[in-house]
Amino acid sequence: MKDEYNKIKEKLSKKLSVKRFDHTIGVSYTAAAMAMRYGLNVDRAAMAGLLHDCAKYMTDDELIEKCTKYGIECSETELRNGYLLHAKLGAYLSKEKYGIEDEEICSAVRYHTTGKPAMSVLEAIVFTADYIEPGRKVLSNFKLIRSMAFVDLDEAVYLILKNTLSYLNDEKQAEQSQKEIDKHSVEAYKYYKKIHDEKVGH
Repeated sequence: MKDEYNKIKEKLSKKLSVKRFDHTIGVSYTAAAMAMRYGLNVDRAAMAGLLHDCAKYMTDDELIEKCTKYGIECSETELRNGYLLHAKLGAYLSKEKYGIEDEEICSAVRYHTTGKPAMSVLEAIVFTADYIEPGRKVLSNFKLIRSMAFVDLDEAVYLILKNTLSYLNDEKQAEQSQKEIDKHSVEAYKYYKKIHDEKVGH
């Protein structure tokens, strides 16, 4: 997988902006470190991290156009917020363009932005690595989430979803943004909140 990784890395370095490529390498590196912690195959986690933003260089309109072209189903929310589609299209490109046969890697790419209920460990790792990689700007609870990522993965996912939904709600209330909240994120939050509440005895 190392040769394959290096070839894809080379291709992405030409497609993505410098900033996006740096973030991609950060996510790949963080996902690999987390895989070591949780006993997963390190190469698979690194590959999923490498590919997670492989469609991020396109504009919203291009993302919608490509998804339509490839028959990828788009919700009304996604059609209004094209940037949400980069994960779905990324999963498709991982398989069709970059030759990834591993369905779980493709699924980790698919859900890295929104999350979903009952994520596999690999999916949860890529979702978390995307949020905590070294180049990310420091957000609220960041130190706690970064340390929790290596202690209790479900709790880290819960804290990230809680932060993300709270941020999007604040933006909506301030009316600075028309960003909508994806239903997968809401469902994921409810699922991981239940796990959190059971742990703390609520």
